[in-house]
Amino acid sequence: MFKKRVWKYVLISFAWAICLGGLVALMSFIEIKKSEVVCRDVKIYIPGNQYFIDRDEVDNILQIHMHALIGRRMENINLHDLESKLKGNAFIAYAKVYADMDGVINVEISQRQPILRIINRFDQDFYVDQHGLKIPLSTNFTARVLVANGYIDELFANQIDTLHTAIATELFKTADYIRKDSLWDVQIAQIYINKDHEIELIPRVGNNRILLGNADSLDAKFHNLQVFYKKALPMVGWDTYKMISVKYANQVVGVRNDAVKKDSLQSKTAVGDSTKMKKDTSLIKE
Repeated sequence: MFKKRVWKYVLISFAWAICLGGLVALMSFIEIKKSEVVCRDVKIYIPGNQYFIDRDEVDNILQIHMHALIGRRMENINLHDLESKLKGNAFIAYAKVYADMDGVINVEISQRQPILRIINRFDQDFYVDQHGLKIPLSTNFTARVLVANGYIDELFANQIDTLHTAIATELFKTADYIRKDSLWDVQIAQIYINKDHEIELIPRVGNNRILLGNADSLDAKFHNLQVFYKKALPMVGWDTYKMISVKYANQVVGVRNDAVKKDSLQSKTAVGDSTKMKKDTSLIKE
């Protein structure tokens, strides 16, 4: 009985030794095969509809057009270094470089998505992406995004950076809100920061301006504005008011184009149907 157990352990150990030896041989064969593989192609994937970076620019970064990769042995190509070069580009948010056993290097790139273009009071011009990072303009592509200008102190050092001023953070928050709403994304054409450092919106329809104030309570402010658009403006005309203020979350204030005298009136047509307001009235100043 004892001898049978010994032989059993010997056979199991022998089997494991064979498997381990086979694995080592297989790994050695793969390494030898890998050392013989030559790069024969580079495939680049750039999803999305933004074209800040194109195939030609990736070619330049990786020096593909100079035959720096194709024709070289894969073991002599540093894929990590190629990734680092791509990530050093201001318009690339994510990059992955990997190779297969057929000698094809695959390059996957995700571009930064701008949602706002800022022109500060020093005439510096830059984008802000979906993560709130400042990025430079591109010579390849101009993004159709909201433009903000006026009394903006946010500086740009022509490199990727975070937002440093409160007003720039509020601009980002406002632009991000507008782009996610199908109605306001179409209606709002521009953002302006006035001398009081308050946010004004310039619509595509109508000659008025919308005084937003700051980026607090955006849901309530835009809801009140939408009610005002639907109820009040069709009755009095789109160009009746030169300024529509929603800076206070519980009221809408209109300033007439031809006004000198100012009266405070209740505007039931503007906000009577609003259930989210703290007050069921709106002040219209004439």
